Amino acid sequence: MATLQSPVHAIPGEEDKPPQDGIALCLSGGGYRAMLFHLGSLWRLNELGFLKKLDRVSSVSGGSITSGLLALKWKRLNFDAQGIAQALTTEVIDPVRAMASVTIDAPDIVEGILLPGTVADKVVSSYERHLFGQATLQDLPDTPRFVINATNVQSGALWRFSKPFMADWRVGLIRHPDTPLAVAVGASSAFPPVLSPARLKLNPSAFEPGSGADLQKEPFTTSVYLTDGGVYDNLGLETAWKDYTTILVSDGGGHMAPDPSPHSDWGRHALRVNDLIDNQVRDLRQRQLIDSYNDPSPAGRKGTYWATRSDITHYPAPSALSCPFAATQVLAAVATRLASIDGLTQERLINWGYAICDAAMRSHVVTTPTPPAVFPYPSAGV
Repeated sequence: MATLQSPVHAIPGEEDKPPQDGIALCLSGGGYRAMLFHLGSLWRLNELGFLKKLDRVSSVSGGSITSGLLALKWKRLNFDAQGIAQALTTEVIDPVRAMASVTIDAPDIVEGILLPGTVADKVVSSYERHLFGQATLQDLPDTPRFVINATNVQSGALWRFSKPFMADWRVGLIRHPDTPLAVAVGASSAFPPVLSPARLKLNPSAFEPGSGADLQKEPFTTSVYLTDGGVYDNLGLETAWKDYTTILVSDGGGHMAPDPSPHSDWGRHALRVNDLIDNQVRDLRQRQLIDSYNDPSPAGRKGTYWATRSDITHYPAPSALSCPFAATQVLAAVATRLASIDGLTQERLINWGYAICDAAMRSHVVTTPTPPAVFPYPSAGV
């Protein structure tokens, strides 16, 4: 069986550690579409009692918007004796939906071009204004550990933000970073080319001595140039896979559409070829993940995967909610942008994330829970 094992690209203290018993949730990229789809997944995971059981939440891009607010509001979710968060809707779902009603990408691009500062700076300001305020990584909970992932354009490696540390295995590690949460989410969702790069200015002395493999030197330790975490790993698997035996993946990412008449000019043809490469890398990672669920050896993993592109009839869970494939694929095709989505489409994306998460969980992880009778927003359907 294929696995996601890779050469040792480890942060100090994590070398050669086998995965431990525990549950990790990975939230993919995909702009506002993924952000809303993941809300539905969180809604159902909470009802199943799994939100409280999480040891790790790893996210990229649009998924980091959702996970960032979940992390910030974790202490206010009001978990009851059964481990069900009573305030998930008011603390997380409603504020994220409010942001999904506001377009930030196009205005921030214009401001970044015409006014002082970069486009990435403007996006960070929008995140501060709408969701995160002046919160830093030190405002996140200790458990579960939230890891917000970006891609280091200089080193070609993953740059991870978390409360205990932020790091790139080649450049090194900074413990207990006070980086603003909006900056971390902004870097994770810096879609190339227009929202990227996000520049992180650092003090070289902040790095733990000897913690980088080969690039712990200037300028790598003074000005870090980051782009969307999905460039490296659009499922957010990397920082969860190495550590835990149960991996849950909510995939709100897109898929390259067929093109019967591809452009032949150099610029647009190159973009199409780049999309093809990106699409194949994502598909390979997905196939390796699913193979691992069927691998009984220690290299295998438990858990399940669900996506906006999934067909709910392919999951054997009984009494799944009605989600016609044609309707769900309309939702899967919502543009990957940070652009306003109307209320009905928001509700349908949340409903779809809820329903497919339920089908996946009851098919492969839990078998006893009663199926849900209705969607979170019953009148919207999918």
